[in-house]
Amino acid sequence: MLRVGLTGGLASGKSLVGRTLAELGCYLIQADQVGRQVQAKGGEAYAPIVAEFGDTILGADGEIDRRKLGADVFAHPERLAKLNAIVHPIVVAKRQQLERDYLATHPQGIAVTEAAILVETGAYRDFDRLIVAACRPEQQIERAMARDGLTEEEVRNRMERQLPLERKAALADYVIDTSGSEAQTVEQTRALYRTLRSLHV
Repeated sequence: MLRVGLTGGLASGKSLVGRTLAELGCYLIQADQVGRQVQAKGGEAYAPIVAEFGDTILGADGEIDRRKLGADVFAHPERLAKLNAIVHPIVVAKRQQLERDYLATHPQGIAVTEAAILVETGAYRDFDRLIVAACRPEQQIERAMARDGLTEEEVRNRMERQLPLERKAALADYVIDTSGSEAQTVEQTRALYRTLRSLHV
């Protein structure tokens, strides 16, 4: 099995690349989705997060309100580090189990893990190949504001907690330029899939 990491920055287009790879036959693991599961009520990270950050981060339904939690941690690096220390080991363990389960039935498969901070956490070293989805910073800001309903200040706070895309790209085996149209991104991703497939015939 070929293990591939897919990363980028906030609203840099990595999800489009991931979806396209999944449509082409890759097994896609979305770290953000796994993170949501472990932070949900009853999830492994729920109680430690509430103990650390207090019940003011909870919504009326008792679930963690990611907007409230994000507003807290992305403005305070030390609190973001505490959150990451709780969530990331659990997410990594779950990702590794998903990979093992997939490998058991697809020894020639390609497993792609999509995650925003593979480089920041050092987890990119766990993969056989690293893909970075990159666009211009002003595009990230515009896309994130439109997609997530965030203010420009909130977007910039989040971007400041991630490495610049050019530094991630320097570590990548492959860079997908997502600054153009969706069709152009998909075309590049299809070409990359053919390359990955050729590595693992």
